Amino acid sequence: MLAALQNQNWFQSLRNYLPAYFIENTFITLFGLSKVPMLFFLQPRVIALTDKKCIIKIPLSWRSKNHLNSMYFGALAAGADCAGGFMAMKIVYEEKWPISIVFKDFQAEFLRRAEGDTWFVCEDGLEVREMMNTALRTGERQNCTVTVEAFVPEDRPQEPVARFQLTLSVKKREPRSHG
Repeated sequence: MLAALQNQNWFQSLRNYLPAYFIENTFITLFGLSKVPMLFFLQPRVIALTDKKCIIKIPLSWRSKNHLNSMYFGALAAGADCAGGFMAMKIVYEEKWPISIVFKDFQAEFLRRAEGDTWFVCEDGLEVREMMNTALRTGERQNCTVTVEAFVPEDRPQEPVARFQLTLSVKKREPRSHG
């Protein structure tokens, strides 16, 4: 379904008339619905998406709470995945680059309980773009570790509740042979 939308000329023309946040949030919702149902279930929202930075919000709700009424660590991991991965997906989509994206490893440091809507901030966009350029140029798999910090803006907004290190691994996709 998502691929069908991307290939339609009318979808491209809508980008000229709709706000970027609407397009980005529709994209992440459709991606979750079609590829990663857990993301659809958690209902992440794009707060900011630039060449340098991605901020994703996951609301604290019955969908994301644990038994202590704070955010379940699986929801925190999904937020970190979104913040690091969505920035990379944006680059691939906008540049129409034939690149496969996968996370190679994941490290988390939980600093305190996330007791509200949680924002996940990744500011490694320029490094991700450079890694993708290298992968396209060399044809070799490239890795880049991105840092994602999680904050609860309504409760100590400057103090992270968690810190994540995710190794993003990309490789140039070869054209599929039909045979």
